Amino acid sequence: MPLCNFTDLYTGEPWFCFKPKKLPCSSRINHFKGGYLKGLLTAAESAFFQSDVNIKMPINSSGPDWVTVIPRRTKEISNLELSQGSGTFPSGYYYKDQWRPRKFKMRQFNDPDNITDCLQRKVVYLFGDSTIRQWFEYLTTFVPDLVEFNLGSPKNVGPFLAVDQKHNILLKYRCHGPPIRFTTVFSSELHYVANQLNGIVGGRNTVVAIAVWSHFSTFPLEVYIRRLRNIRRAVVQLLDRSPKTVIVIRTANAQELGPEVSLFNSDWYNFQLDTILRKMFSGIGVYLVDAWEMTLAHYLPHKLHPDEVIVKNQLDMFLSFVCPLET
Repeated sequence: MPLCNFTDLYTGEPWFCFKPKKLPCSSRINHFKGGYLKGLLTAAESAFFQSDVNIKMPINSSGPDWVTVIPRRTKEISNLELSQGSGTFPSGYYYKDQWRPRKFKMRQFNDPDNITDCLQRKVVYLFGDSTIRQWFEYLTTFVPDLVEFNLGSPKNVGPFLAVDQKHNILLKYRCHGPPIRFTTVFSSELHYVANQLNGIVGGRNTVVAIAVWSHFSTFPLEVYIRRLRNIRRAVVQLLDRSPKTVIVIRTANAQELGPEVSLFNSDWYNFQLDTILRKMFSGIGVYLVDAWEMTLAHYLPHKLHPDEVIVKNQLDMFLSFVCPLET
């Protein structure tokens, strides 16, 4: 059967479709997710997904009920180095629903004015999947001066745009190119992150955040590695021409795994994606928001789209990189 070749000319990212019998390849309008097969579990297999059936036995303490924590002596290290982490220890913990990174003090942006002061005179680009779209949604809901413009875009796809004219803030969101498992995306809106980065001038008033992982969970790791290589190359080029640009990578996170989702997703596979992402972006001058640890450490159930309290902490860390505490 003949194919339509939609390989990107700049990144070389391959994407092919079966050619319609009576239409040319140029007639493509939409990118559409065909869905997944249903009812693949047997009755016996479905039993493994029952909830509230475990025998819950308390484990009583056999030792002291207090712990003394002595600070470790550390040398002066930049927030950039600290955000990367060592990869061998948890990157932080929660105290009263506030994320406490293990190695540096994160600011709390509890007032919309704090966020406005941080982002004043800045252009903020959010690229990636729906887990970073949550950042756009949180900011435009929490900060009243950030007014979203109706671009007529599908609610789950974008692109989205918000502006604070008084404080000269521009906030943009755009989804990444295929593979992308949104129901319907205009083919003209399928933009690869690397190409978008190549079009950014950058500078001290430019902030970029990227999250690319969730839609690659049903593809071989080689597909993900190729995508990250292209993004990494574009990131390095952007930092070469504008070293003051702040670039933040949001990592993957654990998610809920019900009977259907478990057939085409797993936290173990997402962990492989996350490991690759961390290795790919280490040592090139970008910050990491450790969404993986921030999801695992919280008492709320795992979700592909974490609840607001976790998203708020992710943004507190992101904004702490943009506007660090003065020392």
